[in-house]
Amino acid sequence: MNRLDEQLIEDYFKGDEASFELLVQNYLKPIYSFVYRYVDNVHDADDITQDVFVKVWRNLKKPVLSLSKGFNPKKGSFKTWIFAIAKNTAIDHLKKKKTIPFSEFENDKGENMITETLVDPSPLPNELLERVSVAQMLTSAMKKLSPKYEIILSLRYNNHFIFREIAESLGEPLHTIKSRHRRALIMLKKLLTDS
Repeated sequence: MNRLDEQLIEDYFKGDEASFELLVQNYLKPIYSFVYRYVDNVHDADDITQDVFVKVWRNLKKPVLSLSKGFNPKKGSFKTWIFAIAKNTAIDHLKKKKTIPFSEFENDKGENMITETLVDPSPLPNELLERVSVAQMLTSAMKKLSPKYEIILSLRYNNHFIFREIAESLGEPLHTIKSRHRRALIMLKKLLTDS
C-alpha cells in the first residue's frame, strides 16, 4: 500500500478527519476519470464519484469481516479497494439506467436513425385483410354510382388529384367538380350504410 495512503488511513482511524479529506483530494480526479470512462457523461460521472466517496466514508472504519465491505489492508491496497468500489458503483448505475434517450442517436439534421430503423411501417396481416375488405366494399359501392361521380372519387382518392386538377382533366368548372364530389360522398355513404 502507498505509504501516504497508509499514513492517512491510520491517522483517520485515530480520529483525524482532515486525513480523510486528503484521501478524497488525492483520489477525486483519478476516480472521476475512471468512472467517466464507464458512463461517458459528466453529470452521471459527478453523481457516481460522489456515491463512491460516500461508500468509502461509510465502509472505511467498518470492522473487517469475511463478508464485510470494509477496507482490509491485508487483502490489498486502499487504491485497489477504492477503484473496485468505483467500478461496481459505475456498473450498478449503468444497470439501473434502463432507457437510453433516443435524442442521443440524432444526427446533425435531427434525424434519428434508431427510431427510423426500429419501426416497421408495413401493416400487420390483420390490418392488410381489413384494408382489403374495406377497399372491396368501397370499390363495389363506387361501381354503383353513375360514371360522372365515380370518376371524380377515383381521381381524388386513387390518383390523389386536387380539385383543380380534376376540373382541368375533365374540362369542367371547379365549382361543378366540388359539388359533384360532395354529392358522390353522400351517395357513397348511403350505399355503404344500406349494405
